[in-house]
Amino acid sequence: MNFGNIFKSIRKEHPKPAEAPAHWIKCPKCHALMYYKEIEANHYVCPKCGYHMRLNADQRINLLADEGSFIEYDADLEPVDPLKFVDKKSYKKRLEEAKKKTGRTSSVVSGSCTIDGHPAELVVFDFAFMGGSLGSVEGEKIVRAVNRALEKRCGLVIVSASGGARMQESTYSLMQMAKTSAALAKLDDANLPFISILTDPTMGGVSASFAMLGDIIMAEPEALIGFAGQRVIKQTIGADLPEGFQRAEFLLEHGLIDKVISRRVMKETVALLLGLFEPEST
Repeated sequence: MNFGNIFKSIRKEHPKPAEAPAHWIKCPKCHALMYYKEIEANHYVCPKCGYHMRLNADQRINLLADEGSFIEYDADLEPVDPLKFVDKKSYKKRLEEAKKKTGRTSSVVSGSCTIDGHPAELVVFDFAFMGGSLGSVEGEKIVRAVNRALEKRCGLVIVSASGGARMQESTYSLMQMAKTSAALAKLDDANLPFISILTDPTMGGVSASFAMLGDIIMAEPEALIGFAGQRVIKQTIGADLPEGFQRAEFLLEHGLIDKVISRRVMKETVALLLGLFEPEST
């Protein structure tokens, strides 16, 4: 009898550690160990300390949009490399890696949906795609979402999670700050609501443009929100920064955002706001 073959067949029944699903998740804040189903059912909020873990684009859409209502637009838009940019890697190589990692062609997913029955245009950033950076494709998707909201006379919701403008696109990326802000001005002129939701992190050119232009600006607890990093600011002003600086609660205390909101009640809150600002049918 060939015991070697028997042992091989037994081993094959069990996945290697790298292939096995992670059944336990450790909270990055309180380090509590929790069963992943418990965290998943709690929208990736730690039940012990309330820490909000990062969500990918699909998880965020499932959190906000009514089941089966989300229709994605512009998924075929892909970034180009007009500058032939190369740092440690070429921009083309970085795009290929990000696409393979996330299955997407950009850091933004946009589409139409209903939120508790209220029609809305929804734009969601995926931080896993090059740090949720803002490039020409991302800016174009946001502008097209604004145009759809204008056409349908409905509200716009943008969920930001970004390190800022995409350096590999240089000025092309920085132009998106003005482009998206100009588009949102049209939404304001039409008296249609723009709800901006800031998640961890929302930094750089994103926080310096559309993310802080919402009629209502909400943030998840302890989300990092700002323009430059704390080390840069500290070196520039030559002084220690206050405790909690650039966190959502600090911004709320100083009047920069309207509300810090738990993920558990985010959908119902967004739906309530959309209903309040919903234009009257003519």
